[in-house]
Amino acid sequence: MSDEEKLPQEDLASSKEIYPVTDLRKGVVGWDSQDDPSNPRNYPASRKWLQLATVSIITFISPFASSVFAPGVTFADREFGNTSTIRSSLAVTAYLFGYSSGPLLLSPLSEVCGRRFTLNTATSIFVVFQIGCALAPNLSALIVFRFLTGFGGSGCLTIGGGVISDLFEPERRGLALSFFSFGPLFAPVIGPICGGFIAQRAGWRWAFWVLVIVGGTLTGIVMVTNRETNPVILIHRKTKAMRKELNRPELRSCYVKEGQTRGPVSLLAKTFTRVIRLLATSPIVVILALYIASVYGCLYLLFTTITTVFQDQYGWSVEISGLSYFGLGLGFFVGQVVFAATSDWMVTRLKRRNNNIFEPEMRLPLCLPFALFVPVSFFWYGWSVQMKTHWIVPIIGLFPFAFGLIGVFGTLQAYVIDSYPQYAASGVGALTVTRSLFGALLPLAGPPMYQSLGYGWGNSLLGFITLAMVLVPILLNRVGANLRKRFVVDLE
Repeated sequence: MSDEEKLPQEDLASSKEIYPVTDLRKGVVGWDSQDDPSNPRNYPASRKWLQLATVSIITFISPFASSVFAPGVTFADREFGNTSTIRSSLAVTAYLFGYSSGPLLLSPLSEVCGRRFTLNTATSIFVVFQIGCALAPNLSALIVFRFLTGFGGSGCLTIGGGVISDLFEPERRGLALSFFSFGPLFAPVIGPICGGFIAQRAGWRWAFWVLVIVGGTLTGIVMVTNRETNPVILIHRKTKAMRKELNRPELRSCYVKEGQTRGPVSLLAKTFTRVIRLLATSPIVVILALYIASVYGCLYLLFTTITTVFQDQYGWSVEISGLSYFGLGLGFFVGQVVFAATSDWMVTRLKRRNNNIFEPEMRLPLCLPFALFVPVSFFWYGWSVQMKTHWIVPIIGLFPFAFGLIGVFGTLQAYVIDSYPQYAASGVGALTVTRSLFGALLPLAGPPMYQSLGYGWGNSLLGFITLAMVLVPILLNRVGANLRKRFVVDLE
């Protein structure tokens, strides 16, 4: 007999989320029943995973675009006669500046206009401006177009969190998030590997033509297969239909408070400030955002050294140097498997101990062991490069960082989704804004830091910083619930 079968029936009933149902006597429109098949939570498993896969395929190509151009930037500099390292870095990181601005608009838009409309619009922007990158007449134009592609490419990252919240109960979100997070963390590692071969063999512009072809194809698939999953939007449509069918204009959605009236201008103003309000008024979101952003920024700091180290120190060519990211890629893959296997198991176990009552903080204990792996790589990789050991040593040294990052990223993102299920897209958007901003800015400090401190002490500095940040998951475990409950943010 399974553990679930051993639980009393009343405990099983109390653990299941209760969905609002239609009550025409009160003028409220909701779901037809708790088992209403039109409710995304009641979709068959195959349909849920198809919907998630629809978002996730774009979530792979979008982060891939952030780094695929990195190996080719030297060729673009040569063509445009650029000698400024700042402008050269901006040509790569402008994409991340787009990532940091897109969620401010796209995340709340998906909560008002729906996931499908927002995702289709964002991915179309992503593809169209890749053409601009491929045809850019100068470096300034390339930087602008890279920013716009990043703006559009950010949509899938934040909307995906909302889709997971729409489709999956908390006890199933860990596996779903692990599947969805594969792209944002693994694709930036694959990008330089592919980008090196493309830039060397076909020219740097072909990196963008490849994105146009692949991104355009995937966008077409998404537009055909994607369906709306936001329950607020689905019930809003149902309410409009029933008002007309029953001739009862007073009917309201169960997701709208009684007597609540808001004009379109007021609604948009309230909606488009959700991400900013979360960052400005929720201490728990600020702590999570800064922690993830710092670790994510360190990833892009590593990106500034890996290709150079293996080209200059080990004599690898541009196309072969992309293979130096193998250690990171393997770490992400193994971390993904471990996180998928343990996240939901941990929540189910802790929920059973808590009288079968779920709390978002049940995600947090898993963060600490993953966080302990992150600093290891900076000492291992940095000093192995400084001492000019065999090339396999620094590659292996990158494994712990990637393994730890996947667990930290997945755990804390799941925590935000669980804390703000109706506004999961805005919650994930708050994390995406800060981490993308750090990912764009921190690499600019990389070259002068390593030039001054060397690879050994430069990476050791990052190692000490990330080691000190291990205190964050310890702190969250102790006071996370109190902070979340004390500082409630009005997002309606």
